[in-house]
Amino acid sequence: MKLRLALPLFASLFLALTTTPVQAQSDEAKYWGKDVPKSADHPFIKRFAGSWLTGYSSAEWDITKFPTSNVLGKDKKFQDIVTLEGKQTRIVYLAPRGKMPVEVFRNYQQALQSAGVKVRFVCEMQCTALYWAWKDMNEPNKGMQWAEGSIYTPTSSRYSHSSGLTPDKGMMLVGSIKRGDQETHVLLYTSVAAFDSTGLSLTYIHVAEPKPMPTGQVEVDATALQNGLQEEGKVTLKGLFFDTGKATIKEESKAQLDEMAKLMQAQPNRKFFIVGHTDNVGNFEANQTLSLQRAQAVVSALTAAPYRINANRLVAKGNANLAPVASNAEETGRARNRRVELVEQ
Repeated sequence: MKLRLALPLFASLFLALTTTPVQAQSDEAKYWGKDVPKSADHPFIKRFAGSWLTGYSSAEWDITKFPTSNVLGKDKKFQDIVTLEGKQTRIVYLAPRGKMPVEVFRNYQQALQSAGVKVRFVCEMQCTALYWAWKDMNEPNKGMQWAEGSIYTPTSSRYSHSSGLTPDKGMMLVGSIKRGDQETHVLLYTSVAAFDSTGLSLTYIHVAEPKPMPTGQVEVDATALQNGLQEEGKVTLKGLFFDTGKATIKEESKAQLDEMAKLMQAQPNRKFFIVGHTDNVGNFEANQTLSLQRAQAVVSALTAAPYRINANRLVAKGNANLAPVASNAEETGRARNRRVELVEQ
């Protein structure tokens, strides 16, 4: 049984069942094949033949982290990770009964490699520690939509779809493929579905495709900046954008810079700190350097043409992750902590 990549969806699904009690067989036949509403295979990789799409999540723009090696630290977390911004597609499949995880995983693995995916790492045995590190980092079930029905066993026991992901006989692959100047990342995980008694294998696929964040959605006028400074003595510059891990200001930051310059030109005697902040991911010294470099990039932009703000009025500072405004435990909080602030001297 082989997988196909970038081909039309299968016209129909099938289920290979062992002998089961009448009620269990009837219930399973009733639900098997009813994919999550408004879901679909990813265009890049299709399902293992006969599989049922039971979990689905798709976001046009979101942020996630992928491990880039199977090295874990003393804290049992991945040591090498990459932050990926763009379209995120996550899909869960149940393979037909009797198909063991190793058969399903190897078919996906071969299909991905045949398509030109460069494998970062693969784990086929004793992958439990990687499973827990991945689950702790990405919360793979979070935000998923689930199919109607349950995971059935030949003895009529049932398990929820959200409990299907397990470390039992788990195997993991992380890879990437370049398309032009963009690199799409793929995480593949296959395991026993819920418990051995189900006789089913589950596969989780996460495809992260680089894509610029939609911008121009936040008003950043000089009046709003002035109000923030009057109320708190500082204001977060929500209209400044940088590539992940870099200090080069992106073009879509121009509207924010225009309004900052307008404020400073209207009040030529005021002086400001430009302060960069990061989340707590990674090495503190590296975060300190990055936060300072981003602040310096803003100062450089404002003191150059066309703004030409006097350099004596601006001082760049880097604060790394020393002053969070939210918890770094979840991505929503970390996103808030990655910021640049305008602070009155």
